[in-house]
Amino acid sequence: MTSSDAVSEMFDSESQKLSSLIDTANSKTDMNIHEIVETYYQVMNVSSMATMLKQQADSEPNVLLKIKETEKFISEKFDSIVHPNIMAKISTTIQEMTQKLQSGTSGEKSKEQIESDAKLFEELRQTMSTKEFVEQYEKGISHD
Repeated sequence: MTSSDAVSEMFDSESQKLSSLIDTANSKTDMNIHEIVETYYQVMNVSSMATMLKQQADSEPNVLLKIKETEKFISEKFDSIVHPNIMAKISTTIQEMTQKLQSGTSGEKSKEQIESDAKLFEELRQTMSTKEFVEQYEKGISHD
C-alpha cells in the first residue's frame, strides 16, 4: 500500500465519521456542547484533508471524485442545514439562560439558589464560548 493509498483510506474513514456526525446532528434537536464541538472539529478536519489531498491527487480521479462528493455533502448538509440550526439553537439557549438569570430574585438568596445561579452562569459561559467557536467556522465559510 502506498502512502497515497493510506491517506486516501484515512480520508474515506474520516469522511464516513463526518457523515455519521452530521446525520446525528441533523436528527437531534438538542446537541450538547461536546457533540457540537466534535462535529465542527470533524468538519474542519475533513475539509483540511480535502484541501491537502487535492494538491496531491491531480493524477488520481477517484480521489478527486471522493473529495468533490465530500465537499458537496459538507456544503449541502452541514453548511446549509445543520450549521444554521446549531447557531439558532445556541442563540436561543443563551437568550433563555440570560433571561432566567435576570429574572431571579434580587433580595437575599439561599445557599442553594446561589449555587444554582453559579451553575447556570457556568453553563452560560460555556455556551457563549461555543457560540464564538461556531461563529469562527461561519466566518471561515464566508471567506471560502
